Amino acid sequence: YIESEMYGVKKMIRDSFREFLEVLFQAAALVIDTIRTFFLIVLSILGPLAFAISVWDGFQSTLTQWLTRYISVYLWLPVSDLFSAMLSKIQSLILQKDIDSLSDPNFIPDSSSTVYIIFMIIGIIGYFTIPTVTGWIIQAGGAGNFVRNINQTTTKTGNIVGAVTGSVAGNIGGRLMK
Repeated sequence: YIESEMYGVKKMIRDSFREFLEVLFQAAALVIDTIRTFFLIVLSILGPLAFAISVWDGFQSTLTQWLTRYISVYLWLPVSDLFSAMLSKIQSLILQKDIDSLSDPNFIPDSSSTVYIIFMIIGIIGYFTIPTVTGWIIQAGGAGNFVRNINQTTTKTGNIVGAVTGSVAGNIGGRLMK
């Protein structure tokens, strides 16, 4: 009788934990979607202001930064959908394994298995990494060091070409004047 009660308590705790993780899993997806919507609304309101400010000297990068942030936040939904599709495939594989295991007469299906609980924890953590992943796709702080290095190299190359051109023109002009 005591062993039966202990098993019942253990199963009740495991089921409660599973239900708690399922709620957290659904809440994580909802939180990401809600924050995305809020950010897009704010960025949409501030878009014309960013365009207006970018006209002045020293604020040229404002429009570029606004655009990269808008695209980065906009990509949260496609990345979230991709992550959800991956999770659905993994979940269907878990269910297929359980269905295949039903042919064993000793197998008892249990919706609160350890694999399912770990799967839910991975899903919860994964949903909160979506902003980081979209930051990898398009850098929200602008184009980053790569474009800065290209601009510096282009400027240096332009300076060298200008110096060489000026030197050659000055040398030829000087010889013609003699």
